[in-house]
Amino acid sequence: MKKQILISIVSVFQLINFTSCSGSNPASQKDNTPKDYPPAHPRILLLEGEETGIKKIIAEDVDWYSVHAFVLSESNKLLTKAPVERVLIGKRLLDKSREALRRIFFLSYSYRMTNNQEYLVRAEKELLAISAFSDWNPSHFLDVAEMTMAAGIGYDWLYKDLSAESRNIIKTAIVDKGLKPSFQSSYNSWLKNSNNWNQVCNAGMTFGALAVYDDEKDLATRVIERAVSSIKLPENDYNPDGAYPEGYGYWGYGTSFNVMFLSAMKKAFGSTYDLSTGDGFLKTAAYLENMIGPAGAPFNYTDCGTGASMNPAMLWFANNLHDPSVLWSEKYLIVHKSLPNDRLLPAALIWCAGMPLTAVTVPAKNIWVGQGKNPIALMRTSWSDPNAIYVGLKTGSPSVNHAHMDVGSFVMDANGERWAMDFGMQDYNSLESAGIDLWNMSQTSERWGVFRYNNMAHNTLTINNQYQKVSGKASVISYSGETGMMNAETDLSSVYSGQLSSSLRGVAIVDGKYVTVRDEISTLSAEKVVRWNLVTSASVTITGSNTAELVKNGKKLVMTVLEPATVTMKTWSTVPPNTYDAANPGTIMVGFEAIIPANSTAVLSVILLPDGAAENKAISGKKLSEWPKQK
Repeated sequence: MKKQILISIVSVFQLINFTSCSGSNPASQKDNTPKDYPPAHPRILLLEGEETGIKKIIAEDVDWYSVHAFVLSESNKLLTKAPVERVLIGKRLLDKSREALRRIFFLSYSYRMTNNQEYLVRAEKELLAISAFSDWNPSHFLDVAEMTMAAGIGYDWLYKDLSAESRNIIKTAIVDKGLKPSFQSSYNSWLKNSNNWNQVCNAGMTFGALAVYDDEKDLATRVIERAVSSIKLPENDYNPDGAYPEGYGYWGYGTSFNVMFLSAMKKAFGSTYDLSTGDGFLKTAAYLENMIGPAGAPFNYTDCGTGASMNPAMLWFANNLHDPSVLWSEKYLIVHKSLPNDRLLPAALIWCAGMPLTAVTVPAKNIWVGQGKNPIALMRTSWSDPNAIYVGLKTGSPSVNHAHMDVGSFVMDANGERWAMDFGMQDYNSLESAGIDLWNMSQTSERWGVFRYNNMAHNTLTINNQYQKVSGKASVISYSGETGMMNAETDLSSVYSGQLSSSLRGVAIVDGKYVTVRDEISTLSAEKVVRWNLVTSASVTITGSNTAELVKNGKKLVMTVLEPATVTMKTWSTVPPNTYDAANPGTIMVGFEAIIPANSTAVLSVILLPDGAAENKAISGKKLSEWPKQK
């Protein structure tokens, strides 16, 4: 039977044409032959005796010791807490599944590293509590996936020290409440999706399958084979350059679970295969690193929050790429003690081998561009200067999973502050409980009536108060890393189909000192009112017909409209119009409206000048066609 299972698993590996992380060197392939079956418990992520490697790292590196100490500290806090209870928020148990995973992973890690029986007893209590739930809420299968991963880690890591009775209870729960429901068609549509659901659910099921492999070989093998085949769908979404379609926050979700899957497969089957089927997956580390600005905040487009925190998966990428520089942003977050109470944090200590933070070097390039479903350009004047200028330009389409009508939107940092911002996500349950058809992505969906989701609340254009076209898509059509005018350009025409004849936008950092945003548009057979908008958490004072001053934490930025020649600067309130909308305290929108005649062309040119910067007039009049282009 073991031989048949091996042949089955290996055949799937070969079918997908895996690529070794260390390249296609034939010598390296000798080490990539999968074992005939997983080793004895513990077999998931961290084999027996590998604690020694982590102990060596934390003894030698103060930064990694701080992460280790944080996990122990959080585990200590759990010792007196009651176990997680089965309480749904709306249709989701996800909050409890995530907390169960955090608790069990932290406690199991702490026990393996210290052999302190208190951690074992408390983890067992948590495992028995979730095993006693009536179910793990399969109607929202992310809940099942994370709960199964939690149970899988605890069962596997603590297996030898759990009582026989507890082992049987936990194993039965993994099988009956985790694995078996995943084969019901009403619950497993994620198998054919390319979004984060696929990554999270396949990872969770695989952890459960590996945990119970000895007693449920046939079922476990079916789960693993299915996952290896299915997970290639979201992995293709990273092509060609690594830009993750769902943004920074969902990268931290989908990609992290994808990496958990890859790492678990490598340990279980002795393989160093990179299970992705395209080049984009490994490139995505550069995407995430460039997504964080010098002010410490991410470019949080789509349904993503405003905060940045360490992503443990980046350690996996750094090791597989043999490139410590991709940890530049992660190092900043660790050193500044921005450690997440992240349920996957112990994995960082598993993947950090050979990656002391002292070895992290400055990234080589100040501009990063990624095409794909949601293309993006990210540029900065410096990685090491906290006062550097940073700009992110978002293109793509409102039709992408979790997308907003934010095509052409941008963020900007300067002097340690974020001046042009994105509101980001609103809590889903707050909208769903109000009866909003939130997941309908059609043009007439109620989704777009949510204040934070449409183009009127993003740093882009609005034509005659109309929404962007869901069916439209933009890409980065040109860019340049030239020091004097680092820039990126996008064609927004299809996003404004029926509203404008054409629409081009370019964003540039000029002379490393300020930012210019230039729109070149053409109207159709009717006059159009074009709104140019910028969202900010700064206080705003209109200082002239074409100027406004933004002030934040004692620092200033001047916004000047160069074209059209005659405009009236305006501000708009961010108090939303609907009772179900989230509040937006401490924010305001500033910009202008321009009336553009029918059948005509117009230029909208704006410069954003931080303290001490001055306009370079030789640059200001240049058409987009004259901007530097990458050769």
